[in-house]
Amino acid sequence: MKSENKHRQAIILLIITAILWSAGGLLIKLIEWNSVAIAGGRSFFAALILFAYVRKPQFTWSKDQLAAAFSYAFCCGLFVIATKLTTAANAIVLQYTGPIYVALLSGWLLQERISRLDWLTITVVLAGMALFFADELTIQGMTGNIIAIISGISFACLAIFLRKQKNSSTIESLILGNIIIFICALPYMISFSPNTFNEIPFSNGLSYLGFYLLCILGIFQLGIPYILYGKAIKYVSALEATLLPILEPLLNPIWVLLIMQEEPSPLSIIGGIIVVTAITARGIIQSRHIS
Repeated sequence: MKSENKHRQAIILLIITAILWSAGGLLIKLIEWNSVAIAGGRSFFAALILFAYVRKPQFTWSKDQLAAAFSYAFCCGLFVIATKLTTAANAIVLQYTGPIYVALLSGWLLQERISRLDWLTITVVLAGMALFFADELTIQGMTGNIIAIISGISFACLAIFLRKQKNSSTIESLILGNIIIFICALPYMISFSPNTFNEIPFSNGLSYLGFYLLCILGIFQLGIPYILYGKAIKYVSALEATLLPILEPLLNPIWVLLIMQEEPSPLSIIGGIIVVTAITARGIIQSRHIS
């Protein structure tokens, strides 16, 4: 019963994580700064929050810890770049091909059995997402689309290597990942020229408003959600860790609707219903199986 309660709590944490993550596309688009610089600034603030949470991080430098760190760096860094090069919808939908790669790799790396129900859920979810973004996916921004796909593969690897650390702290991998992104982005943060986002620039092209948005992006859209994600990953399968946050790309257009008054297309609404129904049905079926 205790294990079942922890599993349910982990599911709730993943849902909260998805809600916080969902603001990423909008905030990244609003910040008028180089995409690599945004990734570095976001990771700087995220690393501070993670350090404050852990206080005394224990870096073991194990293969799994380092593999998760580099997977995180590729996942988060490339997502920011992809969001700038292509539409936010493209970047998210292509990143969330992650469950496919998890299903292909987790059996080999984690010895976790992928059931028929899981494969069916993956198929339905991806079909729903294809409808959800049918009006968005174009041949434009091909470079951004390719980068988003690589980000999706990295997201799958992150879930797997964090899952392999289920008996130890996973936050250290996330701290290392953010440090890697920040170090790689530092030259872009220093050298980027001013822009016209605000008449009064904060530093190197980043306006005061952009700086505040960057703080929100790093703390509330990246740092805190990954603390929750790191706690939840210990009590869910790697596949669940990538399927449940798929709610993120469904919420993203809602923020756009509320803030920018852009109405979703009928196909988007149908796709959203399909995805939410598939994830909910899988949770109910699995919950009855456990009980």
